[in-house]
Amino acid sequence: MRHHVGEHKAKKGLIRIEFDERDGKAERVRITGDFFMHPEEAVQELERKLEGHRLEELEQLIDEFFAVRMDLETPYVNVEDFKIALKNALKE
Repeated sequence: MRHHVGEHKAKKGLIRIEFDERDGKAERVRITGDFFMHPEEAVQELERKLEGHRLEELEQLIDEFFAVRMDLETPYVNVEDFKIALKNALKE
């Protein structure tokens, strides 16, 4: 099992994505940082959406999540910021 951590400093806030990799899939996904997301439970929803999926699917899943959740408010951070944090986690 490998542990991945990636951070990205967005315009207003740091996004940190952390997860374990087992058999090429993401487990125990945690998204933290000092960014703002409303509704707040959307962060946990995104974590759950990514868990159990192959690493190469994660970026597409982030895109889908932001496309479907039209009610999301993320001032000064956007879908690209989350994808950069993910790419940084996968670089290790």
